[in-house]
Amino acid sequence: MSIYDRIELLIKTKGLMKKEFCLELGISTGNLGDWKRGKSTPSTNKLIEISAYFDVSLDWLLTGRERTAIQIQESSAVYAANLTMNWEKLAGDLTPKEALFIQEYLEFARYRKHKKEGGN
Repeated sequence: MSIYDRIELLIKTKGLMKKEFCLELGISTGNLGDWKRGKSTPSTNKLIEISAYFDVSLDWLLTGRERTAIQIQESSAVYAANLTMNWEKLAGDLTPKEALFIQEYLEFARYRKHKKEGGN
């Protein structure tokens, strides 16, 4: 299936006429015909517009396949331990003025949270 075939499928799925699709996206019917015959392909900018219009990924529009996300799973205990270690190192590198600024910011954040939750 070509890029044009996928675009045509999207047009049909959305219940549009090709002319209506062209008007919506500022594409000439001649360009659409060239895409169908394989004489040219949509520009990168036009592919981005088409994928946004139909809410599909560029990967699918170009290849017909979705890209799979790689997920990294990490124990929350390991993450928390690293966060604590990093904070301790960072805190040790701060000047007294920087440490005071962070302390004041944390107090302000707690105050805002308390006010948001309806506290006095």
